[in-house]
Amino acid sequence: MADALAGTIPQFDTPESIYNCPNCSHWLPAGTLVCAECQTIVYSDHLRNIALAATAEENAGKWAEAREVWKQALLWLPPDTKQYAAVGQRIALVDAKLRAEVDRKAKWTKRLGPLAPILVFLSKAKWLIFLLSKAKFLLSFAGFFSLYWLLFGWKFGLGFTIGILIHEMGHFVAAKRRGLKVDLPIFMPGLGAYVRWYSDAMGTSLDDRSAIALAGPTFGLLFAALCGGIARWRGETADTPGLWSALAHVGAWLNLLNLIPAYIFDGAKVVAALDRMQRWLVLATTLIFFGMLHEIPFLLLGVGMVWRLWKDDGSEKPHSKTLAHLVLLMFLLGMTMYVFPDPMRRRY
Repeated sequence: MADALAGTIPQFDTPESIYNCPNCSHWLPAGTLVCAECQTIVYSDHLRNIALAATAEENAGKWAEAREVWKQALLWLPPDTKQYAAVGQRIALVDAKLRAEVDRKAKWTKRLGPLAPILVFLSKAKWLIFLLSKAKFLLSFAGFFSLYWLLFGWKFGLGFTIGILIHEMGHFVAAKRRGLKVDLPIFMPGLGAYVRWYSDAMGTSLDDRSAIALAGPTFGLLFAALCGGIARWRGETADTPGLWSALAHVGAWLNLLNLIPAYIFDGAKVVAALDRMQRWLVLATTLIFFGMLHEIPFLLLGVGMVWRLWKDDGSEKPHSKTLAHLVLLMFLLGMTMYVFPDPMRRRY
């Protein structure tokens, strides 16, 4: 048992040898455990640390570990002392606890009969418990992937699904960094995915809300850029598009579309942090980008911004950091679409 527990119980370094009694300063030969002059236990400080560690193991219900720790104390006590006897009694009490635990397990094993081995396996299969707790995420991911596999083939279907996952993990990570409770992404085949996070007791500021919203398209941009880099490395061009250039274009297109400032889109939470003047600036930027790139998401962004200007629900104060992040993100997503202009033209 000691070998099996060696990696889990506290291990104490050998203390420095003491040659003078801590109580009366009497000189002590090497290896002395108790002072012959005043009967003081020489290594009492070391024994105190061992006792604290053993008690902590007992309080945690780790009886086998506690027993091994108490046994270390015996090495620093003479066998004929009352302290040695006290530690021995403590070990006997721990042994009684261990026997009671073994008897209880044996009793339940007898009652459960042939089901006992199965239940023991399940109790130790933490991975299975983990999978069950994440079943909603895993099943929705599988359903989402299956749909796009059927529509476009497994390669594009898997890449597309991973791109959506990375986008949602952006929201997940941003919320976690702010100490908020957040659930794993849930995929809705044919519609998209979402991450549910919960405000704390003090509420969530506009800056935090917009940062969490922008984190999704930012992670999505990184995925699109990675796909674009792989496309260039594999020799894909605008004239000879392939799987990776298609993923780069579609990834950028969808993340840009997600910045529409309306309803369930991420852009709705982002624009909530902008004042009226900043919204006008975003509107002008989207129209300029649309005129340059002729990409539909920019036009839809502009329409959404006109609607938000008409609603007049802007922030009372400007949030320059949010504005700069949004405009830079739009620019980089637009440039990714420009560099990789060809979406999927065939099944991959």
